[in-house]
Amino acid sequence: MRYSTQIKPISYLKAKAADVLEEIAETREPLIITQNGEAKAVLQDVRSYEQTQETLAFLKILAVGEQEIRDGKYESADKVFARLKKKYRKS
Repeated sequence: MRYSTQIKPISYLKAKAADVLEEIAETREPLIITQNGEAKAVLQDVRSYEQTQETLAFLKILAVGEQEIRDGKYESADKVFARLKKKYRKS
């Protein structure tokens, strides 16, 4: 994806908002909005935004897990499965 083709001034967005929304929904490519020649915002379709948020949440979970491993806050799989078997055999 070439971001250079996806940069528009805010006046373009104001004049063609409906067209812009239709285009980003169809292409799923973000649009960079500039103001006074400076990048100010990124406009993205909802599906892409949700996917990005889900990916970030997953990466955060992985980072927390890696930190817990570094801190020694883990158990071996054998211990976990043994504990679960014991717990659910009682039920």
